[in-house]
Amino acid sequence: MARKGLIQREKKRQKLEQKYHLIRRSPKKEIGKVPLLSEKWEIHGKLQSPPRNSAPTRLHRRCFSTGRPRATYRDFGLSGHILREMVHACLLPGATRSSW
Repeated sequence: MARKGLIQREKKRQKLEQKYHLIRRSPKKEIGKVPLLSEKWEIHGKLQSPPRNSAPTRLHRRCFSTGRPRATYRDFGLSGHILREMVHACLLPGATRSSW
């Protein structure tokens, strides 16, 4: 189980990313259209004005049930060992155990 503080920090980053999403997206479109380098630097300065934690690259995908930050499957939102336990308990429809 992940520490509660880390999970709360991740939730805070998600809220910030949603809040500043449009503010970050509009200057990125403008940079490609502007021919002058000095204007590009001004737009780049605008991109740096939102908080760092609002950047989408700072978000980390976590397990839905345990909060584990690594080895999570995107399709299910679960970590590997929780996914395996749920498949063995037949709690995930459509998922089958491998057998050979």
